[in-house]
Amino acid sequence: MGIREPSFTIGVEEEYLLVDKETRSLVIDPPETLMAEAEEKCGAQVTSELLKSQIEIGTKVCTNIQEAHEDLARLRKNIIDVAGNHGIAPIAASTHPFSKWVDQKHTEKDRYDQLTDEMQGAARRLLICGMHVHVGIEDNELRIDMMNQLSYFLPHLLALSCSSPFWLGEDTGLKSYRLTIFDALPRTGVPERFASWAEYERHVDILRNAGLIEDSTRVWWDLRPSGKFPTLETRIMDVCTRLKDTVALAALLCCIMRMLFRLRTRNQRWRLYTPMLIRENRWRAMRYSFDEGLIDLARGTVVPFAELMDELCSLVAEDAKALGCEKEISGIQDILTRGTSAHRQSKIYELERASGASREDALKSVVDMLIADTATGL
Repeated sequence: MGIREPSFTIGVEEEYLLVDKETRSLVIDPPETLMAEAEEKCGAQVTSELLKSQIEIGTKVCTNIQEAHEDLARLRKNIIDVAGNHGIAPIAASTHPFSKWVDQKHTEKDRYDQLTDEMQGAARRLLICGMHVHVGIEDNELRIDMMNQLSYFLPHLLALSCSSPFWLGEDTGLKSYRLTIFDALPRTGVPERFASWAEYERHVDILRNAGLIEDSTRVWWDLRPSGKFPTLETRIMDVCTRLKDTVALAALLCCIMRMLFRLRTRNQRWRLYTPMLIRENRWRAMRYSFDEGLIDLARGTVVPFAELMDELCSLVAEDAKALGCEKEISGIQDILTRGTSAHRQSKIYELERASGASREDALKSVVDMLIADTATGL
């Protein structure tokens, strides 16, 4: 008997940085009332993060991408409104253009205290934000099989989401600097490959029984079976500054998963490639976003990213129609035309500098753009 088709439900988590509207710096110690006010508007869909200058929202379990879009827009607007009452604005960017991690305060929670104590400097530097997308895959064996195959597409998703070109006031030359920080933690990066759910659980249990982790939520791969929900959780992406980009990437991810399941029903599957090759594409996405192309692992050559996306969108066209997200998928082309947040940040900075602005003022202009773009389309 075959595995029943997954629900392909969607849940999206976004982390934001909180900036002072006047100075454009991170708010090191936000008013205590801010979180209480946010919880009043968003309920359990808003939570604190490791650092006090961060805040996280998460959608409800959504049955389709339109529902996820609506919930994300509501949550973003609520955080913007609440923060605005205190002269603060959220920015959906994976790093702040110039504020320093050494100045930040971490949130006082047992989980965060333990993390900082264990990871020391590697945790204190985590002034980064990401976007996590959960897709409902209820069958455990299917979840592991899909994780093995979906890993191929992780660099493609990262390339479309980049929003962290700056670190400590410097343009790093990378479109996603965030991952260089996150990769300092253990159990990060491209996921391991497992033959079964039981094999995955055995490996997690070794770490848990040794007292190294409490549970599988401390496994922070780019893609993992969620430790809390019957979902496959994609974690590689930078947080997208524009909501439309978030929605387009979530839609693309759901379509890829449905395509992989559809192949399975025809006794086909996506070819598995070594983590070494996937990591090479991951680095190219971190460094260039989509500017220099990725390796087409079947052909063994670097192919322009637009060509790869044309092929991928054609592959999932049937799935986009079935999931009712053809309009949202078209947003991928908008990203390629307009550029990612990282492209726009670097461009604003270069234009400001070319017009005579100081480094400090040019970086503040980048923050202004991030504030405006975070509120676009709500």
